[in-house]
Amino acid sequence: MIQHRSYLFLTICAAWAMGWCGSQVGVQAADGTVKVFILAGQSNMEGKARNDLLNYQAEDPKTADLFRHLRKDGEWIVRDDVFIKFLGRKGPLTIGFGSPGATGAELEFGTMMGNHFDEPVLLIKAAWGGHSLFKLFRSPSAGYPGQDRLQKELDDAQRRIRENNEKQNRNDRLPTMDEIKMVYGSSYRNMLAEVKETFDSYETLFPALAGRKLEVAGFFWFQGWNDLFGDLEDPASPPNEYASNMKHFIRDVRRDLGAPHLPFVIAASGNNGSTPASGGMLAVREAQMSMNDVPEFQENVRAFRTDVLVDRAAEELFPTWRDNVEQWQKVGSDRPYHYFGSAIWFTRIGHAAGEAMLELLKGGD
Repeated sequence: MIQHRSYLFLTICAAWAMGWCGSQVGVQAADGTVKVFILAGQSNMEGKARNDLLNYQAEDPKTADLFRHLRKDGEWIVRDDVFIKFLGRKGPLTIGFGSPGATGAELEFGTMMGNHFDEPVLLIKAAWGGHSLFKLFRSPSAGYPGQDRLQKELDDAQRRIRENNEKQNRNDRLPTMDEIKMVYGSSYRNMLAEVKETFDSYETLFPALAGRKLEVAGFFWFQGWNDLFGDLEDPASPPNEYASNMKHFIRDVRRDLGAPHLPFVIAASGNNGSTPASGGMLAVREAQMSMNDVPEFQENVRAFRTDVLVDRAAEELFPTWRDNVEQWQKVGSDRPYHYFGSAIWFTRIGHAAGEAMLELLKGGD
């Protein structure tokens, strides 16, 4: 665990959050509530299954049954009891709330939450591709990495600027250590800002929810790719530090949202599919799954493996997709690091997350 902390890093989130968490987030009103679930992570939480693929597979007799519960009269259901905000987009839950032109795990997860609760459900999705837990999502209590790592990062950044200045005949200012440090935790702060903005303006964003109180009911984390890379011999590398950073993240989210026992579901990295995981992939997956064994998380955290949910058809065809483009477009729409953009795989992940969340919610009754 990293012991070094910075007053600036810790107080930016804490002082900012104190201005609102106590007033709305965590409200436990008995009636007229909206169940709020926060979905956060990087590109796979964005969602990478192309809508064209979902449309095809929903009509294909071989796969239609997998999506039948999400459709009615030949069209995708547009929920009137489940709403979603994903950064600049908002609306009733249906397909298309992933990356542009795509859908993610939120469709199945949100459908399950909507089916479970009598109250309306609101999903707040905060996801940005390429953002690591080690750096951008790093939460306040994790502190900064060691000074040697920060100094190397500063030296490398300054060297690149000097080289570019010389090459381009420019005079750009060199970054400072404070500027290097400010990047750490920026996605964590932006995630909280997204939640705050939604809580502040939800009645305008979603008129159907006007007059109700928001209640944070659960958190769904789907992230890991950018933490796979690092020297596994170095205890302070991103994959080896993941378990420590994950524990800090869970605790800090709960503190900053004013929900000390918030149910927390983790989709463990499984981009390897049916191929045995190794290296950083295995290290991060084991770190994520180890949250199930943390004593304080026994009743309110569940991590599940996503590799065992692999879409075998997409996995088998991907190596030769360039020679079988027409066939590939019927099973996949992206690369392995995005779970092949498989509508089946993303739906299975959303379902497993939903099952885990409902299990935790039942235990909290």
